[in-house]
Amino acid sequence: MRRESMSSRERWLAVLNRRTPDRVPMDIWITPEAAQQLQSHMGCDWNEAIERLHIDPPLGVGGRYAGPPPEDGKDIWGVEHRQVDYGTGAYSEAVTAPLARFESVEEIEANYVWPNPDHWDYSELPERVRDNAHRIIQGGGSEPVYMYKFLRGDHQAFMDFLEHPDIARYCIDKIFEIAYQNTLRIFETIPGQVSITYVAEDLGGQDRLMYAPETVREFIFPGMRRMMDLTRQNGSFVFTHSDGSFREVIPELIAMGMQVLNPIQWRCRDMDREGLKRDFGGQVVFHGGVDNQYTLPFGTVEEVRQEVVDNYRILGAGGGYILAPCHNIQSVSPPENIVAMYETGYEFGWR
Repeated sequence: MRRESMSSRERWLAVLNRRTPDRVPMDIWITPEAAQQLQSHMGCDWNEAIERLHIDPPLGVGGRYAGPPPEDGKDIWGVEHRQVDYGTGAYSEAVTAPLARFESVEEIEANYVWPNPDHWDYSELPERVRDNAHRIIQGGGSEPVYMYKFLRGDHQAFMDFLEHPDIARYCIDKIFEIAYQNTLRIFETIPGQVSITYVAEDLGGQDRLMYAPETVREFIFPGMRRMMDLTRQNGSFVFTHSDGSFREVIPELIAMGMQVLNPIQWRCRDMDREGLKRDFGGQVVFHGGVDNQYTLPFGTVEEVRQEVVDNYRILGAGGGYILAPCHNIQSVSPPENIVAMYETGYEFGWR
């Protein structure tokens, strides 16, 4: 077995700073059910699985909510959730939308209390960072429309951009501000320690943007730009997540400050790896790229191995690549395929 010369943190930082690591860093996004199946298959606990597969997961840090307890059955946003089992995995689904009944900004202001950034406690962060000096630290960030859909309901949230643009703008700005304050306080509590910050928003469907480009530019990009500015001012790298096909706005995201692009769902339209690497490989680091629509859940072990090799050849050419699945690995993915992904990544990832 080869001897590693870098810690996980050093490996990530080498790629982010366009230096050569000892090997390609590898990350994992996975559901609890798939993680349990992997552990059972390998006959070990999660920490040992991560070590044996040579995975380099970031340590996520954030504040601990210490404010007034929410109403029974609801979260701090006033949303009630229910665990729904789909047979191949259980997900916490929103079953109420506390802002759905309102028809104006004035009604919301009069009847809804937004979470207060002062209600989070960040005092434990320095100790957590000290205890995990070998890991890259991820902290702060934003994904406001994701939260907005919980507050208004999925259908109404999308319709608001046309029917109630004032409500959409008001609420999304509020959510951005809460995220901004949370991120700022993380940076202030552990200055210089956070290396990646998720400034995310799902913009794409399978074959096109989910919104008109003008909608994205008006309602989402101003807040994302402000979050990216804050992130870079504090020495953290801007990690931008968007599912699906959103190539149309990648140049704008780069101009705003994006530095890491995730998750590279290359089976979606216009998201081919060759084109992304050719046009943007000199400007962003790619994170992800192992297909979670066919290859991991339904492909053979050999297909998984070949895809990892292809990703190294295409996305990793000249550096700038972190191996990971293109979203959370689901329980329909055989553990053998997951093991093959990381064993192949380790075998071929040395520089």
